[in-house]
Amino acid sequence: MASADVAAVPMHTDKARENKHKADWRGWKFMWPFTVVFVFVFIIPIVYAIYISFFKKQMIGGTRFVGVENYARLLQDGQFWSSVGRVALFTCVQVPIMLFLSAAMALALDSMKLHGAKFFRISTFLPYAVPAVVSTLVWGFVYGAKYGLVGSFNDFFGTNVDVLQPSVLLGLHNISTWEFTGYNMLIFYSSLSTIPHSLYEAASIDGASEWQIVKSIKLPELKGSLAITVIFSIIGSFQLFNEPSILQNMVPGNAITTYYTPNMYAYNLSFSGNQSNYAAALAIVMAVITMAIAYAVQLKSMKEQMK
Repeated sequence: MASADVAAVPMHTDKARENKHKADWRGWKFMWPFTVVFVFVFIIPIVYAIYISFFKKQMIGGTRFVGVENYARLLQDGQFWSSVGRVALFTCVQVPIMLFLSAAMALALDSMKLHGAKFFRISTFLPYAVPAVVSTLVWGFVYGAKYGLVGSFNDFFGTNVDVLQPSVLLGLHNISTWEFTGYNMLIFYSSLSTIPHSLYEAASIDGASEWQIVKSIKLPELKGSLAITVIFSIIGSFQLFNEPSILQNMVPGNAITTYYTPNMYAYNLSFSGNQSNYAAALAIVMAVITMAIAYAVQLKSMKEQMK
C-alpha cells in the first residue's frame, strides 16, 4: 500500500503542473459580449477616423491620399485654435468652481448636521439625470431677454437686461455647473463615507475642532476622488457640444459661431461643409490633446499621493 501511495504522488503532481500551465479561458466567456461591443463601437470607429484623416475629398479626382496634409492645415487653422482656447478658458473657470461646490456639499452631508440630508442629496443629483438638451432649453428660456424669466423681468421693471450678451460662456458655466455638481458631489461623498468614525471620535477626544477634523482627516481623503473628478471634468469640458449647439439659435446675433467649440467645428465641417476627412483629423488631434492633459493631471495626482 505504501509503495502504491508513493507512486501515485508523482502522477498527481504531473497533472497539477499540466493544469497550471494550461490557459484558462473561463473569464473571457463573461467578457466577450462587452469586448465585441467595445471593439465595434469604440475601437473600429477610432481606427477608421485615423484612416480617413489621411485622405481628402475633391470635386475632381475623388478621394485621394494626402498624408499629413490635413494635420498640417489644422496647425494653421485660426478657427480651430480659437475654439481650443475657448474651451480651455471654460475648463479653467468652470471646473474649479464646480468641484469646490461639490466638495462643500459633500462635506456638509458628511457632517451629519444638515437637516433634510436625503432630500438635499437627491435634489442636487437630480439635474444630472436631466438630459443636457432639456437642461439647455430650460436655461435658454430663463436667460432669454425677450421671453422667459429675464424677459418677464425686463417687461415688469422696464429694463433691458441681457444675461447672455456680455459673454455666452457665463451662461454655459452656469448650465454645466448646475448639471454636474451633484454627480461630483456623490463621488466626494462616497469617498468620505469610507473614513472610519473611530478617527473622528479619537480626534474629538484629543480636542480637535470641526475645522481641524475637516483639514486633517477629510480633505486628505478627498485627494484620490479629486483626481478622478478633475480628469472626468476636463474630458467633459473639452467635449462641450450640446449646450452651445442648443443655445446657438437662442442667443442674439452671432455670439455662438459654427466653430465655437472643437466638437461644434468638427460637426459643422463634416455635416455642413462636406469635409469629413479634415473633421476626422481635428477629432484625432483633440483626442490627443485631451489625453495628454488628463495624463498630466493623473501623474501629478499620483506624485501628490505618494508624498
